[in-house]
Amino acid sequence: MKIAFVGKGGSGKTTLSALFIRRLAAEGRPVLAFDADINQHLGVALGLPEDVSITPLGQHLDELKDYLRGDNPRIASAAEMIKTTPPGRGSRLLRVGDDEPLWAKYGHPVGGARLLVTGPFAEADLGVACYHSKVGAVELLLNHLVDGADEYVVVDMTAGADAFASGLFTRFDRTVLVVEPTRKSVSVYHQYRGYAAEHGVEVSVVGNKVLDDGDVAFLREQVGGDLLGCVGLSPAIRAAERGEPLHLDDLAPSDHSALTAVRAALDATPRDWHRYTRQAVDFHLRNAAAWGDQRTGTELADQIDPGFVLGPDALIH
Repeated sequence: MKIAFVGKGGSGKTTLSALFIRRLAAEGRPVLAFDADINQHLGVALGLPEDVSITPLGQHLDELKDYLRGDNPRIASAAEMIKTTPPGRGSRLLRVGDDEPLWAKYGHPVGGARLLVTGPFAEADLGVACYHSKVGAVELLLNHLVDGADEYVVVDMTAGADAFASGLFTRFDRTVLVVEPTRKSVSVYHQYRGYAAEHGVEVSVVGNKVLDDGDVAFLREQVGGDLLGCVGLSPAIRAAERGEPLHLDDLAPSDHSALTAVRAALDATPRDWHRYTRQAVDFHLRNAAAWGDQRTGTELADQIDPGFVLGPDALIH
């Protein structure tokens, strides 16, 4: 199952992502984590020392493309692939488990999970590149990933509605907005939910930095049944925000309840591989028409394999 955490900048989505990852890992679940935020802090939130270097996906797009295209006859070279290129027969599909070579090469074990990062926005990118060129690596990987019901992929996304600058927002079974009990934070929720509804994206809310029943009532009034639970400003979480070690046993009961509710909502989300594939194809065609055909000098619509549906059945063909 795939889940993304989004929210207004400073809402605490990285902290919530890390807590959820650690909770899943503590239960013995296979977890693949991606830091796809322009501010790369998920590793530290998971307990990784700041001086640990992880190979950034965004700097190795050509290698990733060449690996993923495999023997797909519709894709002649990595140069003809863009971030939305969907898989087809002959493409190399990915699994969550540790035996996948890409995770060993680009990932780092931390907190019981395996972490991959897009990489920071470098000085060389200023004025000449968009951060979504790096995030495109995550979109490519998720487009080729076949995850099982008891396997988890957790992505710490870019802040706010900026996530809609690519088709990555459709690559999840459920998206959790981390919302503070403020009008500004709630406005991001309404904006995100409005965009997501057009594409059938399942959205839930976790309240964060909640101090009292008044905060809970405010969030309930604003987001209704989308609210799964609330996380307070406990000493343990405040320490984690400062980069100090956090133990799950230090969380308040309400914090644990919120994480349990997120897991339950995610597990209960129906998986529709046909829709997932159609969405990938749709965004590929949009990008091809907007800029991809011109940049690559090819008709990228020809990369679409009309008889292919991503999912478990594709692994045996």
